[in-house]
Amino acid sequence: MMGRAGRPQFDDQGKAVILVHDIKKDFYKKFLYEPFPVESSLLAVLSDHLNAEIAAGTIASKQDALDYITWTYFFRRLVMNPSYYSLEDVSHESINKFLSNLVEKSLRDLESSYCMAIGEDNHTIEPLTHGRIASYYYLKHQTVRMFHERLKPECSLQDLLLILTDAEEYAELPVRHNEDQLNSELARRLPLEVNPHSYDSAHTKTHLLLQAHFSRATLPCSDYGTDTKTVLDNAMRICQAMLDVAASEGWLVTALSVCNLVQMIIQARWLHDSSLLTLPHIEQQDLYLFRKWSPGKAMGGARGFQGPIEGLPELMAACDGRESAFAAIVGGGLQQSQVSQAWAFLSHLPVLEVEMRVKGWWGESQEQSERLLPSAVANIRNQKSWLDIHADQEYVLQVHLHRLNTGGQKRRQDSRAMAPHFPKLKDEGWFLVLGEVEKRELLAVKRVGYVRNRSTASVAFFTPEKTGRCIYTLYLMSDSYLGLDQQYDIHLNVTPPSVSAQVNSEVSESMDSLAVGGSS
Repeated sequence: MMGRAGRPQFDDQGKAVILVHDIKKDFYKKFLYEPFPVESSLLAVLSDHLNAEIAAGTIASKQDALDYITWTYFFRRLVMNPSYYSLEDVSHESINKFLSNLVEKSLRDLESSYCMAIGEDNHTIEPLTHGRIASYYYLKHQTVRMFHERLKPECSLQDLLLILTDAEEYAELPVRHNEDQLNSELARRLPLEVNPHSYDSAHTKTHLLLQAHFSRATLPCSDYGTDTKTVLDNAMRICQAMLDVAASEGWLVTALSVCNLVQMIIQARWLHDSSLLTLPHIEQQDLYLFRKWSPGKAMGGARGFQGPIEGLPELMAACDGRESAFAAIVGGGLQQSQVSQAWAFLSHLPVLEVEMRVKGWWGESQEQSERLLPSAVANIRNQKSWLDIHADQEYVLQVHLHRLNTGGQKRRQDSRAMAPHFPKLKDEGWFLVLGEVEKRELLAVKRVGYVRNRSTASVAFFTPEKTGRCIYTLYLMSDSYLGLDQQYDIHLNVTPPSVSAQVNSEVSESMDSLAVGGSS
């Protein structure tokens, strides 16, 4: 409360008045004006701190972990106030035994969470993929352990939502007095069922708040709005970690579902909702405006566009960049100010053109070269649409993105995603997901930032070991909007590896090994 004294950005000081019983006045004066030691809270999160140092390479053995602890504030307070930390005495032997047991317990916790591995000598420590992911996204090791145990090759959105809300980061979300009753009432108005015996659980409350966010439901009180902001603040990094875990396992279906979950969080809509509902002032009862539209009714509509408007891409094609066309479609149900706000949202949405090239070795060539891929799904009967590549070789898919509706955007704020229901500023971004649909296998994931005009992303992938035809699919997934995703099939004809490609690959591998050996 004292931190709130004064007006932020206006006052440089504030006053706080503390009212106490007269008999306790001297005690509180002493409490305020005399310094007292602050004890360390490192013990409760020591495993996560050690994991971050292991992932960074600072700690590579148990002895390194012991040395790390001796440089912490916790170690200073341990010697000064041993009873607070359940240390019997401050003798050298007791401190060593205490710290050794502490390190052993923390490392066992990390090992059980699949974050690191202890070498055969029972001394060296090696970081694992899950540990690096937890460190990068500042997640607790219990969360990535849950990902390892509960994420599957084909998780539905409902499964992912349950996994997200069971993350350890939400364990401390406040459930106040009588909020279990409010949670029960809120659950009756939301589509997904929760355990009726867990209304007093922080994880259940998190689940309900996210459902209410997607449904844009009315919350019981203002405290729930504050709690929703807390939930959304953590949701993005947890989802990003889920995507990395799915990518490391090669799970295509789960990775795409995580991308959809991210879109739902940013736009506060369910995936099965019409993407038209993300427009301001457009509600379920207004969708008839788009269903009844026809090219002949819209003055100034898009030339050559035919068919119903079922989503944002069709609407943007029908308007063809003209506000008058948009007003002709929705003007019958919205006021002029609402039409302008909805159009400002729609005109800001990215329209991307995709061009793909594959870079690698062909035939007996001694140098890498690029080959252009068709920008649309080709007819599989057309022999020219199949790209000949060599088996068991690494190629690079270069994806050239061109934003068609730049509109002269040069300011920093133009990169902001239109997300009025998300509490933080969010820049537009994209996920490039390369996979093989037939095997449901994910081959590569690449994150791409805001595309102002043109941007190029390189996605490395290995070709199959077996020769024959196969189809890879590139998904261009928005990380901010629903309904703007694109999908391209890449038709590959896998041929036996060429001699020159094998030699180049072997030389590259030998050079890599020399570089590693030299650095050590």
